Amino acid sequence: MDWLKASAAEQGRAILAGLISPLGQVEAYLDAISRHPYGRRIYARLTPERARAEAVAAHDRARAGLRRGLLDGVAISWKDNIDSAGTATEAGSRLLAGRIPERDAAILAGATLDGLVCLGKTHMTELAFSGLGVNPMTATPPNSIDPALAPGGSSSGAAVSVALGLAAAAIGSDTGGSIRVPAAWNGLVGFKPTTGAVRADGVLPLCRQFDVAGPIARTVEDCAELFAVLRGEPAPDLSEPPRGLRLMVLEGVPFDDAREAPVAGFEDALRRLAAAGMRITHAAPPCVAEAMALSPTLFAPEAYGIWRDQIEDAPELMYPPILERFRGGKDVLAADYVAGWEELHRLRADWQRLVAGFDAVVLPTAPILPPAVDRLLAEPEFFARENLLTLRNTRIGNLLGLPAISLPTGHHACGIMLMGRAGGDRALLVAASAAEAALR
Repeated sequence: MDWLKASAAEQGRAILAGLISPLGQVEAYLDAISRHPYGRRIYARLTPERARAEAVAAHDRARAGLRRGLLDGVAISWKDNIDSAGTATEAGSRLLAGRIPERDAAILAGATLDGLVCLGKTHMTELAFSGLGVNPMTATPPNSIDPALAPGGSSSGAAVSVALGLAAAAIGSDTGGSIRVPAAWNGLVGFKPTTGAVRADGVLPLCRQFDVAGPIARTVEDCAELFAVLRGEPAPDLSEPPRGLRLMVLEGVPFDDAREAPVAGFEDALRRLAAAGMRITHAAPPCVAEAMALSPTLFAPEAYGIWRDQIEDAPELMYPPILERFRGGKDVLAADYVAGWEELHRLRADWQRLVAGFDAVVLPTAPILPPAVDRLLAEPEFFARENLLTLRNTRIGNLLGLPAISLPTGHHACGIMLMGRAGGDRALLVAASAAEAALR
């Protein structure tokens, strides 16, 4: 068995059984990263000394029967907007070159206490403000299915590190789809928790009202275990996935201008879920389109407000399409921003009432397949159009404040997304485990 491509949970059980050593796994990962032709485009920085020290400690705990959990000794990667003490954290931006935090982000510190091993920091979109994963200012990771295609972002290197067997799992962040899009485009599972469910101190922000960190991994079980680590709580029991789930297919907005392949992958997945006994209803609540219309009023103004000083001090250090996205927020009136949030709170309440009878709402993760990187770089208008369409479906979950998870459909770069109820992260993971079993 290729243990580098085993799931995080499988590796944890193998450590418990003495089949593999945490230190052996770390050395194997570090060697694989150094030899991989795209290793430097996936990892912004490795932390080999830290990884080896943490692996030795995990090995000693395993021998003494003192493991701290299923993932004790498992080696994962961390997105480059998550602070790591003594190691540069630059959020994929030349504006932050040489920024070295003094302490770990709260979630990295907590994961370390639980025994997880930090391999290093992965490349990402500049300041996390694109869903394509293309970053000519630092590095663009290759799509694991086809290196010529966009990897998805902004947690691009995070997803690719897992897909290519260069980490057991990864921690990314999601503001409008940045965990779920790269997961879908690289054949992985990506889980965005409810905003606020995971501590944000030490994670560089894009839009604090929407940002949340979460896992990208090979299985729902991995995501559940990692979410539990990020939360500092026991993982949900996935041993008996429920049957007969009530699913609502979200019609309307998610299918506007959607391309043929993602829709076909979604419909095939839906047939398999129905064959497994899940009850499926179709609906198109108007509150979704109304919430989506608020996006320009809410995302860019907050992002520009957070990063304005750094951006305007050195705009030449930014990739122009990303700079343009940020500057799109500078002319929004404060009154419109406040009114937009008032309206969004109302729409969130409407949504909760409408979906109260369902276990999950389902839709295609992304309405398009990953476009070619060369064309994205050559045609700014194409970049802007594809980026907005890429994030269109995933942004629904961020706007409505929901946990959401993308599962592979078995069709290349096509994911199916399940959205749960706000705060119902554990219930969504249980539902996703049942869906995953049906899709396999």
